[in-house]
Amino acid sequence: MKSIKLLFLLVITTSCSNLKNSNFKINTKTKMETTNLKPLAEKAQESFFNTHNKEGILTYFSENYIQHNPHVPTGIAPVLNFLPLLKQAGTTSKTHRMLQDGNFIVMHNTYDNAQAFGAKEVVTFDVWRIDNNKIAEHWDAVTPLVQQTVSGRSQFDGPTEITDLDKTDENKAIVKNFVNDVLFGVNPAKITDYINSDKYHQHNTSIGDGLEGLNKAINYLVSQNDMFVYKKVHKVLGEGNFVLTMSEGEWHGKPHAFYDLFRLENSKIVEHWDVIQEIPEQMAHTNGMF
Repeated sequence: MKSIKLLFLLVITTSCSNLKNSNFKINTKTKMETTNLKPLAEKAQESFFNTHNKEGILTYFSENYIQHNPHVPTGIAPVLNFLPLLKQAGTTSKTHRMLQDGNFIVMHNTYDNAQAFGAKEVVTFDVWRIDNNKIAEHWDAVTPLVQQTVSGRSQFDGPTEITDLDKTDENKAIVKNFVNDVLFGVNPAKITDYINSDKYHQHNTSIGDGLEGLNKAINYLVSQNDMFVYKKVHKVLGEGNFVLTMSEGEWHGKPHAFYDLFRLENSKIVEHWDVIQEIPEQMAHTNGMF
């Protein structure tokens, strides 16, 4: 394990040596929220992706709906215009995880017959901001579903139960510090302070389980001069034992969005899912992806 750790520290330090400390500031305090917004989010998701229902869209989406998907114009009109295309294609969705952090809802979804989103089957993280019981804003990252992965795990399977609600703020702070210390290269030697070295389940399609699998993947990327680089974290959202970070950076020499979902047990990260999407130069709006 020591040799694995030393290798990891070597490659991660090398890959991040040219990275400036971002000093990003993220509010990790969960807002007091008495209203359960998940049922509303479920109904909105059902109206758009499964029943393709115009009345549902008008009921659950704000007239001033703000869109961050780079390929869809902002506003409610494009959402309505999308319905016939989704219906004709037979597009359906399935939500595997749903988190609520204040007035933000995080959904970990898969879509079938989703050619409009880039492939027949895709995996997404959808983040919605709800205001006055309406979907007011939407962010997402989309990637094709991969059947064979290095770890043998899919991009969406694994535990779904939300526990440790009293540790939400603590877990968000742990993930925030992990991103700062490890992904930004501020103090990569603290990797085992954050990740459980005996149990780390990986859902990234190209990385195996455990720190050994992570080291192997990073070592390969560094050898190819293709290491991913995190530059800015925009949001840290969580509920109980699940925490999502929404970040931007570079990979393959191009700007990318990185959505990383972590599951924690006993104050350590034990599982990771992600969706990585290239940020296009031209977007269908001026809102940006973040």
